[in-house]
Amino acid sequence: MKVIEHYNRADEPLISFEIIPPKRGGSIKGVFDSLDKVMKYNPPFIDVTYHAAESYYEELADGTIKRHIKRKRPGTIGLCAAILHKYGVDPVPHLICEGFTKEETEDALIELNYLGIDNVLTIRGDAPDDNVPRFKNGTYNDHAIDLVRQVQDMNKGRYLEDISNAQRTDFCVGVAGYPEKHFEAPNLDFDIQMLKRKVDAGGDYVVTQMFFDNDAYFRFVDKCRAAGIECPIVPGLKVLTVERHLNFLPKYFHLNLPEELSEAVQKNPGNAREIGIEWSAKQCTELLEKGVPGLHFYIMGDPSPALEVIEKIPMGTKVKANA
Repeated sequence: MKVIEHYNRADEPLISFEIIPPKRGGSIKGVFDSLDKVMKYNPPFIDVTYHAAESYYEELADGTIKRHIKRKRPGTIGLCAAILHKYGVDPVPHLICEGFTKEETEDALIELNYLGIDNVLTIRGDAPDDNVPRFKNGTYNDHAIDLVRQVQDMNKGRYLEDISNAQRTDFCVGVAGYPEKHFEAPNLDFDIQMLKRKVDAGGDYVVTQMFFDNDAYFRFVDKCRAAGIECPIVPGLKVLTVERHLNFLPKYFHLNLPEELSEAVQKNPGNAREIGIEWSAKQCTELLEKGVPGLHFYIMGDPSPALEVIEKIPMGTKVKANA
């Protein structure tokens, strides 16, 4: 089933999760161990991230510096197929611009279509690594809206090459929203206009960047509605669990941490996990009380903080678990 159909048919808020594939050479068992734990909460879909190639530098014993190109992390499509067939849950693979040609994107969409996977989340991805060269034998999508258009072209039977009687795909397309604005946007209103363009180009629903201030999410939704964005806007959530998140999360995800939260962690860093779980539980309770379509947790490799949060949500607002 398509993600948008899950939301349209739901009679209570949905709960979903985002995971990452194992590192190259890693085992899928750890992923399955995590997914076994979250299945109690009936996730209608599971997002699976995609990762481009990146470069890193190594200082050698003689003092010289050697540059390495780390290959793309594999496994997204295979993991999505495994989730679909092992759990009967709809996987949502990410499609990203950076590090992938249009040709590679088309190949991935064909593979997903053959597997019966009909949902994708389109994002630009991290800013390009200038040290990873773009190959000359391909073309590239520069922005997420270009990915949305490529997917919708295939939904209409238009491929990169002119193919007569080409099969039409039928993908549901998710797009990303930023309650505190994308860090490259000059202001929030501008960023919302860019989001509206993605939705108008064929985005079916919006999932937000993580945030820790619900007021930012509510303002964002109000502005989106005023701009004519009518599709579901799903809050994306991350649980703060260690003191270093105070620096790491704002630096890499360009978000603000409320002063009350950061002060509480600084005063008692040894209890950062408990403080973060309590904060997230209050967030989720308020979001559910205000009628959000669902909660989308960025769990990466460890679902336990998110599951502890869910267990703390008062019963009147709680997403139901299996008996």
